[in-house]
Amino acid sequence: MNTKEVKIETKNMEQKILFVTGIGTEIGKTVCSAILTKYFNADYWKPIQSGDLHFSDSMKIKDWVGEHVICHPETYRLQLAASPHQSAAEEGILIRVNDFKLPETQNNLIVEGAGGLMVPLSDGEFMIDLIEKLNIPVALVVRNYLGCINHSLLSIMVLNQRKINLKYLILNGNFPPDTERIICKNIQPETEIIRIPDIENISKENIESITKQLTKIG
Repeated sequence: MNTKEVKIETKNMEQKILFVTGIGTEIGKTVCSAILTKYFNADYWKPIQSGDLHFSDSMKIKDWVGEHVICHPETYRLQLAASPHQSAAEEGILIRVNDFKLPETQNNLIVEGAGGLMVPLSDGEFMIDLIEKLNIPVALVVRNYLGCINHSLLSIMVLNQRKINLKYLILNGNFPPDTERIICKNIQPETEIIRIPDIENISKENIESITKQLTKIG
C-alpha cells in the first residue's frame, strides 16, 4: 500500500500545471480545485462550463479563494446543465479537442474538468482526450460511496493505459480503511496522496484553514 502523503514545495520549482478530474460527478472537484489553487497560489481554468452560468465554477473559485485569483475564461460556456456533448448539441455546437489551448500564464495553473474521464465532449471525443491533448499531469478526486472502488480503479486503469501521469490521488472526505487500502494499493509508487477532510460549510475561511493543514503534511 502506498501511504506516502504529500508536502509540496513550490519554491525554486518549475511551473506546476494540474488537471483536476474525478471518478464521477458531485464528488468535490471544485472544492479540491479551490484548495489546490490556494495551495499553489495558482491561476484557475475551467475549459467547459455546462450550466450554472449564474454561479459557475470559476465564480465559486473567486468566492472561495479570493477575488485576487486569476480565472481564465472558459473555452465553452453552455446553458444546459448536462454532459458537454448534450449541452453543446442543444446550441448547435460541436466541441473539438483541438479547440482547446492552455491559457498563457507564468503562474501555476489548476485546470478543472467536467465530470469524469469518459464524459463525452462529442460523439467521438471524451474528457480524457482533452487531458491527453493538453499533456499535463492529473489529480484524481475520489469520494467514498458505494461503487467508488470500482470507479476509482477503472479511472486509474484508463489513465495508465493512456500513459497519463497520475500525479496526485485526492481522497476527499472520510473513507473506510478497507476501501482506502484497495484504492491506494492500485496507484503507481510515484503517485502522491492528498487527504482532504469533509467540509460541512464551504467558505473562504474553511478553504484557507484546510490549505494551511496541507502545508503541515510530511
